[in-house]
Amino acid sequence: MSNFPNAPAGWTPEDAKEIAEQQGIMLNQDIWEVVSSLQSYFSSYDKNDHNRREITDALEEKFHSKGGMKFLYKLLPEGPISQGCALAGIKNPAGNVDASFGSVV
Repeated sequence: MSNFPNAPAGWTPEDAKEIAEQQGIMLNQDIWEVVSSLQSYFSSYDKNDHNRREITDALEEKFHSKGGMKFLYKLLPEGPISQGCALAGIKNPAGNVDASFGSVV
């Protein structure tokens, strides 16, 4: 799995493809880059309580040249962090999804 060196144990690109199909997401190179970026981010920090703001800032910086978060919301309209983490096999950070309202921050 050389394209995803920071993937969580047991995760495969086929897992992402299955989730994408369930969510109606058309996987493309940009989305795979989001997946890889999130996996890299989460593997770089040794803590379980990831801050949503820090993740947003990291994605904004990584994709700044393409339009930042505005670009990412076009790719993943239900939330780049929420949908991106699902595709990447990563547990959503606390406070990212409010199940009581079904909303995404």
